[in-house]
Amino acid sequence: MTAPRPVRYDRELVPGLAAFLDLVERIPLREHTILANRAHFATIIPPIAEQAAGLPVEWEDRLIPGPPGAPAVAVTIVRPVRAGAAAPGVLSIHGGGQVLGTRFFGTGELIDFAVRFGTVGVAVEYRLHPEASDAAPGPRGTAGAEDCYAALEWFAAHADELGVDTERLLVSGASAGGGLSASVALMARDRGGPRLAGQLLDCPMLDDRNDTVSAGQYDGIGAWDRNNNDTAWNAILGPDRFGDAVSPYAAPARAADLSGLPPAYVAVGAAEVFRDEAVAYASGIWAAGGSAELHVWSGGYHGFAGFSPDAIVSRAALAARDSWVRRTLRLA
Repeated sequence: MTAPRPVRYDRELVPGLAAFLDLVERIPLREHTILANRAHFATIIPPIAEQAAGLPVEWEDRLIPGPPGAPAVAVTIVRPVRAGAAAPGVLSIHGGGQVLGTRFFGTGELIDFAVRFGTVGVAVEYRLHPEASDAAPGPRGTAGAEDCYAALEWFAAHADELGVDTERLLVSGASAGGGLSASVALMARDRGGPRLAGQLLDCPMLDDRNDTVSAGQYDGIGAWDRNNNDTAWNAILGPDRFGDAVSPYAAPARAADLSGLPPAYVAVGAAEVFRDEAVAYASGIWAAGGSAELHVWSGGYHGFAGFSPDAIVSRAALAARDSWVRRTLRLA
């Protein structure tokens, strides 16, 4: 069968895509290159002091209790220098396929939100796979999600200390962080946990099966292609991948029931591997009577707004995200 023809990239995004591939995907992600890619990622994630330089924010690192029977979880708290009382809260979950990256891969968004929206943010250092899959109790592939959920519980329990309004608590992430944000929302619903005001799912990694049309269109093409995705899901789920035992907390697309979830913002590029699973997830929320706002950005590659922020489509995407955040967190 002939591979499906890929959607063309927006011409304004092509230079940013080239920069993305040169900087982030210099080493093809395969089982034997995960450690090399982690080492490379460590060189391209700026320290938080550099990310926040000259901005009116402060931060601190803490070690908080992890899930039952699991190690403690490191978090970084980011707040405005003059944080108001009962500020909105954002739990940030970083991307990297659940195999790469650190919490500081997601602190840029928390700094930006703290400056512009007055939010107090918590970035989570969750366990990476495959190591976490081999060591963790419970369903395979859920260790990272459990760490993130433990951080959400801690965040809500310490809201008074942190100056956070628990009625305005948001979970947010891109790529793997988007998938883990969806997992945390499912856990909070199922366990009667902290009430989330919303879930911000940016180009989310949701489905281990990797068998959509868009996955086929970006097989060996573009940023975070089908091969990278296979490598990551194999690391997360190992021999359980594709089987009926896969937990929706590992792969949220496996959830049979998407009712009762907090409002979702789902954004994805039309020219990337996660397009179809993101559309299907938003459609599943609607089918269950829930609230979802879906944006599929024409010609957008994976993570396009970060690497091509000045393109017209990127500015539109960031404006749409900000509008949803303001409405969801009831900001003036």
